[in-house]
Amino acid sequence: MSHTGTLAPPTPPATRRIAGVGLATASGVAVAVQSRINGELGVRLADGIAAAVVSFGLGLLVLLVLVPATRGGRRGLAALRGALTDGTLRPWQCLGGVCGAFLVAAQGLTIGTLGVAVFTVAVVAGQSGSSLAVDRAGIGPSGPQAVTGQRLAGAALTVLAVLLAVGDRLGDPGTLGLALLPLLAGVGIAWQQAVNGRVRMAAGSALTATLVNFTVGTVALLVAFAVDVAVRGWPAGGPPTEPWLYLGGPIGIVFIAIAAAIVRFTGVLLLGLATIAGQIVGAVLLDLLLPTAASHPGPVTLLGAALTLAAVLVAALAPPPRPGR
Repeated sequence: MSHTGTLAPPTPPATRRIAGVGLATASGVAVAVQSRINGELGVRLADGIAAAVVSFGLGLLVLLVLVPATRGGRRGLAALRGALTDGTLRPWQCLGGVCGAFLVAAQGLTIGTLGVAVFTVAVVAGQSGSSLAVDRAGIGPSGPQAVTGQRLAGAALTVLAVLLAVGDRLGDPGTLGLALLPLLAGVGIAWQQAVNGRVRMAAGSALTATLVNFTVGTVALLVAFAVDVAVRGWPAGGPPTEPWLYLGGPIGIVFIAIAAAIVRFTGVLLLGLATIAGQIVGAVLLDLLLPTAASHPGPVTLLGAALTLAAVLVAALAPPPRPGR
């Protein structure tokens, strides 16, 4: 059965696909900004998990007000209940927020040491490979997508890119260990985008899917924070007074809502690659124009970022894959 029926006239499928890529790229720049904000918040609080709780929790509060206040949000909640009741949507497909929570926690835990550029390239390496697997398995709303040679080459290039980006720091075992966290977070992002797309299709509302994501993520982070406090005690840093440090959650709302809305047009891999392009550009610009103590992207890091963009182009310019079996 074809999955192109949702891309009905008058808007041609290619137009929606291109528009989706543009939106995903813009949201990727926003993710780079979010990474810097949550990383700085983690440094100020002296606790990356506490920073993640603040970011996700504020986003959840905004959505708890916004979704019930809109007609589409209320209809989406009713449709979501119906889909879960009749089995159209499985409960495990509502757990994408766990992966989002892990990504935000990784931002707070590692960016103060790695810098935004290295963090982003590590996320890219995990996201590209897992996007291929998620598309092939048909976890997303567009169904199974065949793995072509060109798409595989693009994913492989991103792995080389992350090795180049952290190549000048390979002698530091601590840095390598920290880089594993965003790498694993990247693996989870592809699955998160796929299942959030399923929730959006079932609810008929990207805002409702975003609320589900933030609710699940906040619960997961609160559990992790309780364990963190039990082991290490209350965060040493006090709450910062700068308002911009609390914008990570609202930025996350925009990113999750866009991804949930457009993944059925782009597929998981193309959505991820377009987001990656925006993240790489945003991350390198942030580290160059607004550097922190950890932001020192040298020639090797910049080369890794450039190779990542080349990998995105290789896969994005491939013909749309036919549905897999």
